Amino acid sequence: MAIALHPRMDYWAVRVGRETFILGEPLMAQALEEMGIKGAEKIKAFRGSELEGLKARHPWRDWPSRVILADYVTAEQGTGAVHTAPGHGQEDYQAGLAYELPIVMPVDDNGVFTHEAPEFEGLFVENANPRIIEDLAGKGLLLGERSVTHSYPHCWRCKSPLIFRATPQWFIAVDKAFRGDGTLRELAVSSVEQVAWIPEWNKKRMLGMLESRPDWCISRQRAWGVPVPVFYCEKCGEPMVDGPILDRVAALLRERGSDAWFEVEPEEILGGDATCDACGGERAVKGTDILDVWFESGISHAAVLRSGVWPELSWPADLYLEGSDQHRGWFQTSLLTAVAEEGESPFSSVLTHGFVVDGEGRKMSKSLGNVISPQEIEARYGADILRLWVAAADYSGDFPASDEILQRSVEAYRRIRNTFRFLLGNLWDFSPAEAGVPYGEMQELDRWIISQLRGLKRRVAEAYERYQLHVVFHSIYNFCSVELSSLYLDIRKDTLYTFAQDSGERRSAQTAMAEIANALVKMLAPILTFTSEEVWEHLTVPDEDVPSVQLAGWTESGESDEVLDSEWGVLLDWRNLVTRAIEEKRAAREIGSSLEARVVLAAPEEQLALLQRHTDFLPALFIVSEVELRPQPAEERGIAVEKASGKRCSRCWNYRTSVGADAEHSQICDRCLPVVKSFSEAR
Repeated sequence: MAIALHPRMDYWAVRVGRETFILGEPLMAQALEEMGIKGAEKIKAFRGSELEGLKARHPWRDWPSRVILADYVTAEQGTGAVHTAPGHGQEDYQAGLAYELPIVMPVDDNGVFTHEAPEFEGLFVENANPRIIEDLAGKGLLLGERSVTHSYPHCWRCKSPLIFRATPQWFIAVDKAFRGDGTLRELAVSSVEQVAWIPEWNKKRMLGMLESRPDWCISRQRAWGVPVPVFYCEKCGEPMVDGPILDRVAALLRERGSDAWFEVEPEEILGGDATCDACGGERAVKGTDILDVWFESGISHAAVLRSGVWPELSWPADLYLEGSDQHRGWFQTSLLTAVAEEGESPFSSVLTHGFVVDGEGRKMSKSLGNVISPQEIEARYGADILRLWVAAADYSGDFPASDEILQRSVEAYRRIRNTFRFLLGNLWDFSPAEAGVPYGEMQELDRWIISQLRGLKRRVAEAYERYQLHVVFHSIYNFCSVELSSLYLDIRKDTLYTFAQDSGERRSAQTAMAEIANALVKMLAPILTFTSEEVWEHLTVPDEDVPSVQLAGWTESGESDEVLDSEWGVLLDWRNLVTRAIEEKRAAREIGSSLEARVVLAAPEEQLALLQRHTDFLPALFIVSEVELRPQPAEERGIAVEKASGKRCSRCWNYRTSVGADAEHSQICDRCLPVVKSFSEAR
């Protein structure tokens, strides 16, 4: 119905014999060669935009045809002039709408030419190709012939080539006045601003899709589905539908289901209201189109939030959760239908995640043999490993899955589980209600770890609020690995294993550990559901009598102790320096265990007072047997590691000069002696 030129391409008019050809300059030499034309004379050059509106003669019919402009014309092959059939392609169709071209469709539902193409009537479109070429040649219209291989759409399921046909459909207009002066598009764009998009950049993605989307075609030609409830005049084919008719159809489908549309006769629904307004015809036939499945899913908000089946649910939904492809699908169709019906978005927030890919970032496919199924992971590692792997991934991108990646999840899980095992193993004789130590009376190290725990709880709570599960996982995992395993629990082993059972130091440590275990199990319950339940069964929980951790309330974070955190930042910095110095001595084989060491610290004046205040605790902090402090006039810190004096206590493994002082317990130090004697007295 038209010839499309690119508006910014340069074209030449060239004389070939008694005729003038118009060819795109980038393709001219190649096109003339393929047509076997030599000696063509250039006449005039011009831009494609200068030829817009020229009339053209149709090769088969006495139809009006003309030159139009289109950006989809390329300089890759052909002549730079593209035939335009609005009934047979999306780009052609859009160009036809823009230029108000006739939409001719001479192909029926079976892919066969109709009477509108009498030369080829009855032929399947692919079988007609040789006849079309033959007809062009017979009329002297075939300037050249060659084979061209190009990309063509195929069915994703059966791989058959597709045939594009423009057919009558039902649309929802997005640019017509809808409510007041606003269009559906404008209202939808406005509602996007009221939604929290997670990750935030998806807001721009949704806006871009809404601003460029065409009218929404909601009808489909399928043998199954929810019908488009429209009757058509048997005489002229015009739709016969109004409010009362739709109400009758709705009542029928509500009573008998959507299949009723295909089971009953039109008269049963219409009664005596079957007169066509267009031609006066009195017989109606039912339409066979069904609704687009995206329209069905798009109105799920009405079925869930407005149906009254779940009265406890309120409008709008707190969260819509789906893959990134749903900005074009469910998210957008839900938004359009809700704005049309309710005037606002059906969701307060939208979370978008990526897709599972293999370890090399490739899409998982049976044909590639790189599929790892959730059932396979669960059977091999357990459900909590599967859940941990998902939670640890940054879902804003794709999820890589491989044996190596899953093994890392197994190792992370083992670290967390072993942390719980250590905590529970040292709380066997502790009841917070009976032996708990008030926060103000706890040892400073225990108050420091509680301060760190409070900071962790704030980070985790904020991450959950933002649906940042990977932040939850990494925060908890790092806390278990660094603050607990490498620092606090490592330091506290001496107190837990060697101090008297009901000593203030041990009870202080147990009070902190009980609070840590209680907080960790609640924070991890949404992710490690089975492990958390197992921990909960063995945990003595203060002030709570609930059968499942999933029913337990969230613990308040509380305020961190900034002064304590600052001071312990200095102490732990010293610990790192001491640990490094001890490792050098161990590498030189001058000492074995760190408890064989005596450490001499030369500290600047501003830090010396802090160290002196913790003199008695420094050996436990550094896990050595002795610590000596000396002033250091310069700003630099000095550390010397020597062999500890005395003998090794067989109970606490510390080196002390007091070992052997008691004849009855000659291998026990003065610190362990009272504890051992208390055991003897108890027996």
